Formats: sequence, C-alpha cells, structure tokens
Amino acid sequence: MAGHSSSDQNGLIVGINVTPMVDVVLVLLIIFIVTAKIIVTPAVEMDLPEASTAGEVQVVLSVIVPERGATLVDGEPIAGEDELVARATAVRARSPQVRAVIHADGEVPHRRVIATIDALQRGGVYRVAFATLSPAPGPQEAAP
Repeated sequence: MAGHSSSDQNGLIVGINVTPMVDVVLVLLIIFIVTAKIIVTPAVEMDLPEASTAGEVQVVLSVIVPERGATLVDGEPIAGEDELVARATAVRARSPQVRAVIHADGEVPHRRVIATIDALQRGGVYRVAFATLSPAPGPQEAAP
C-alpha cells in the first residue's frame, strides 16, 4: 500500500502522495486563467453613455428598426428618411449632446441600418449606440 513501510510496526505514514493535490491545483489555475481572459476581453465595442451630474438630463433619441413595418422614433412611426432627418435636427437643436440608440432587428438588411445612421448624421446626431430587439417567445420557448 502506498505510504506504508513494510517494516513499520506502528502504522505511521512515511510518505504523502501529493499528485492528486497538484492535479486539482493545476485544474483550478487553468479555470482561473480562462475565465480571467473572458472577463477582461470585451465582446462588442459599444458607445456607452457617460455619467452625468444630477442637474443634467441626457437626451436619448430611440430609433427602432423592425424587420417589417415603419421605423419608429421615440415610439412614433415615421414616413421615411427625410422625417428622421427632421426629427434628429429638431432634437439636436434642443440638446446638442443628444445620443441616438438604434434598436435593429437581426433580420433587418444591413443597407437599411446604414441608411438610418446616414439620416441621423444628416440631422446632426453623430453619437450612435446599438441595441437589439429581444425575440418574441416561440411555442417551444414559452414558459409551461
């Protein structure tokens, strides 16, 4: 038996097998290295809003681009890009530090999102962040 001497009458352990302990420590070290790399590396570069003082209110222009239907600006449908430019210009006139957040559905063509960004820039809104619409729960995703 490991750790016992055949000539030892008292049953004292002469040696300790440290191999299992080293294995566990190495596995923990690998787990920490992998998780630290994931935590430190950002997944997507985003334009996050800066902290504001209590007296300031930051204006955010919400632009929703669904897969089907009209584009919504602050919850109201717009007729086209010209109206988006007019809305962006009006909001920019009231608040020069306005930000736009584009909520684009995953199935929206890239061309439509770029056209939305161009319309915002023509209206003077250059600070744009992106978000996504949450998918509607399907029959298999619905809670029982």
